[in-house]
Amino acid sequence: MINGYEEGPLVPGEPLLTRPGFWSNHLMAMGGGGTGAEPAVPEWFGDDGADTDALSEILFDPERWPVFRVPAADGTGVVVIYRNLVGDYGIDHLLTRPGRSCARRMTGGDGGFSATGLPWRELVRIADSPDPEAEGVQDSTARLLLLLPLLDELDVPRSAPARLSAALIAAGAPHETAPSTAESLLTHLMGRPRHDSAWASPLSGP
Repeated sequence: MINGYEEGPLVPGEPLLTRPGFWSNHLMAMGGGGTGAEPAVPEWFGDDGADTDALSEILFDPERWPVFRVPAADGTGVVVIYRNLVGDYGIDHLLTRPGRSCARRMTGGDGGFSATGLPWRELVRIADSPDPEAEGVQDSTARLLLLLPLLDELDVPRSAPARLSAALIAAGAPHETAPSTAESLLTHLMGRPRHDSAWASPLSGP
């Protein structure tokens, strides 16, 4: 049970992470960033169209809303929910914090922010610090890619494209195209409308 989603038919989504077509469904909408760039295709992620279409029927089934839990060792975490509500579809990212009874919704269905996102270094920190005692995704590669839509930073560290490229390869993307796919994803994410210059990480709040 997740506050605010009591009416949704939530189901554990973690078993879907290794299914062909998952990462193209989850990330393809963020590809093709930049002027004149080619639109993203399933092959960027090592998938084909048939597998992607087949898994989309499972991921976006109104009768079953997959949930992916990304708990961190310090008690923070993110829950990713495929909110398959007819007429109000979206992929929600909820931030959880120690001592808080309610999660904070950070993204909605259109990929925009309902709240402030996270800088690259915090995405990596959460991805690399799973809580082995908690249920959810433990693999750092899958954790990073699940969290990627939360990126809210104008200028990522120089190491970011290589780290993202390595994660894509580990998830099945072709070695030859993974670097360009990583660059395209980051270009799209950094090009979204930003918050004002007083931005602060939601993890640093009271």
